[in-house]
Amino acid sequence: METIILEIDPLNIEEEKIKKAAQAIKENKTVVFPTETVYGLGANGFSENAVRKIFEAKGRPFDNPLILHVANIKSFLEFSYISYSLLEKIERLLPGPVTFVLRKKEIIPNIVTAGKNTVAIRMPAHPIALKLIEYAGVPIAAPSANISGKPSSTLSEHVIHDLKGKVDYIIIGGKVEFGVESTVIDLTQGKVPVLLRPGPIPPEKLKEIFGDIEIPKFVYGIVEADYIKAPGMRYKHYSPNTPVILIEHDEKENMVNKVVDEYQKYSNAIVLCLREHSLFYKEKNINYDIIGSEDNYYEFAAKLFEMLRKYDEKVEVMIVEGIEDKGIGIAVMNRLRKASEKTV
Repeated sequence: METIILEIDPLNIEEEKIKKAAQAIKENKTVVFPTETVYGLGANGFSENAVRKIFEAKGRPFDNPLILHVANIKSFLEFSYISYSLLEKIERLLPGPVTFVLRKKEIIPNIVTAGKNTVAIRMPAHPIALKLIEYAGVPIAAPSANISGKPSSTLSEHVIHDLKGKVDYIIIGGKVEFGVESTVIDLTQGKVPVLLRPGPIPPEKLKEIFGDIEIPKFVYGIVEADYIKAPGMRYKHYSPNTPVILIEHDEKENMVNKVVDEYQKYSNAIVLCLREHSLFYKEKNINYDIIGSEDNYYEFAAKLFEMLRKYDEKVEVMIVEGIEDKGIGIAVMNRLRKASEKTV
């Protein structure tokens, strides 16, 4: 398949290019586009044939539902059963890096929802994504733009590496902001919303809006979910070909010592560490790269998949320092635990 690549500046969107990509969506073709979380692989959410191409390009199991991307609030009323009072709460977070699981209307094909009576909907906060959906005139079904099970794409070269020749269009729109997929919250379980996937919107923010929320154990990536209602709930996910060893968060002295113990077992390893520990590894002549810092977990999230891809198949093993399960750190650790061959 020939893949057409369109470079679009998100701060100065060229109408001709975005309309060309939107026309491709209307024609049931596949289009990769940037969002504020990761790059997405999109197709017409009303067309079963178009959506099927997403699964084929990614090698994605058909029992793994997709997220429906929309460009306005009224789409939630069009595609799901939702009360106005709940819509008012949702609106406080939109547009933004958060997805809501709601009861679906029949207009949405079963292939999008893996045959379930619920649908995951989000309104992305990225100008290219919003314009693409607006001009296409249809909701865009889209998972992350990567080979299924591998690290998500946060840079244009990731998308080109994984999907060139497998999709019709790729929109290059620069580096994404957050680097991990959207927060997913289930609003179909009665009075208490259930967090299905942690992301850039932390539980604390969700509680401000919805009150109490349920956070199942699988959200932390320690155990596998016993059902799949949204993307990213499978246990094995986000994994590069090179094995990842996760060193769980601990006091500094214990953590760096555990890292050194693991590092010495291999002849060609890389340590992905916090900035605050880098001097220690430098003094020990340990091969390292900085993935984030203790005072800015958002930096860690933004660089996570980039680093996993950067060293994939270039070293024997990647040893990653973990962080605390708080704020966006919950999302980071969720991804790392799912990506890891081993935790210490």
